[in-house]
Amino acid sequence: MSSYLAVIGECLVDVVQSETSAPKAHVGGSPFNVAVGLARLEHEVVFAGRRGDDEYGRMIARSLRAQGITALLEADASPTSVARATLDPTGQASYEFTLDWTLPSADELEAKFCTLASQSGQSGTATEGQHSQNQDSQNQDSGPLEHLHAGSIGAMLQPGAETVKNVIDRAYAVATVSYDPNYRPTLVPNRDEARRQAEEFISRADIIQASTDDLDLLYPERSHRETMDAWLQMGPSLVTVTRGPSGAMGLTRAGFAEQEAFSVEVADTVGAGDSFMAATLSTLRGMNLLGAARRPALREITTDQLSTVLRTAARAAAINSSRFGAQPPTADELDHALRD
Repeated sequence: MSSYLAVIGECLVDVVQSETSAPKAHVGGSPFNVAVGLARLEHEVVFAGRRGDDEYGRMIARSLRAQGITALLEADASPTSVARATLDPTGQASYEFTLDWTLPSADELEAKFCTLASQSGQSGTATEGQHSQNQDSQNQDSGPLEHLHAGSIGAMLQPGAETVKNVIDRAYAVATVSYDPNYRPTLVPNRDEARRQAEEFISRADIIQASTDDLDLLYPERSHRETMDAWLQMGPSLVTVTRGPSGAMGLTRAGFAEQEAFSVEVADTVGAGDSFMAATLSTLRGMNLLGAARRPALREITTDQLSTVLRTAARAAAINSSRFGAQPPTADELDHALRD
């Protein structure tokens, strides 16, 4: 296996219903959708998320294989998680969850990543090194694991969220890290606790993506820009915020940029933010800005580069929103849309 991108977080089955359609089941979960988005953009992807040995779990396994994604974990004895999504007349989704987010230990997960590294013929481990060692890692080759994305329920819900945090700490020396809070108050109703948990991940990440809904729920007392500024001061190199039909905005140390939304006939918005995240990471990888060895260059990302990232990611989100369900674009679809 050559250098790959990894995603850690929940995979589940979405049961989507609206006033005008019967319930339909399909595989989802924000991290899973990001993994699919990256695979469709022609990146090698490893997905670390649990699933049960049941009908829904087998549906997830088939979806991973169909997308060419390597599953780090085998099915376990607990039921597969389920999200029931109800669409309003505008296509916006609200969710109810039945979840199990228990992972193997960080040691076990690291061992599995190391097995992938040994299979690829790489020397060294895939995730070795603690967060505190990052200053010594800047001139090292990033090894097989180039980037690790985490977020959503998988980085909020215990006990698995603590394991995700520990995996990030181990991976930081070899990989860049991205994080999307995708905050769900129904799962973590205590805002102060959710904010503390989110900020622990923000301080560990290089790239942050959130929606204005996330910002409003986590920090209702301050403006979106104030929150972006505060997050950037915690250590990340790039903060992006999606604004639905109002487009997106981003902030780096070089400055601020905005991107209008592309005009499409919206089928629904399920997975649009995840397609935005996948296209963001794909674009940054194309700029040679992912991997621990490129962390200094990522910190110096320009506003022109930021504008390119926002434009590409917004176009990917628009393509997703023009289709029912989480359907990220392929590389060919995105390239064609950008040329138009």
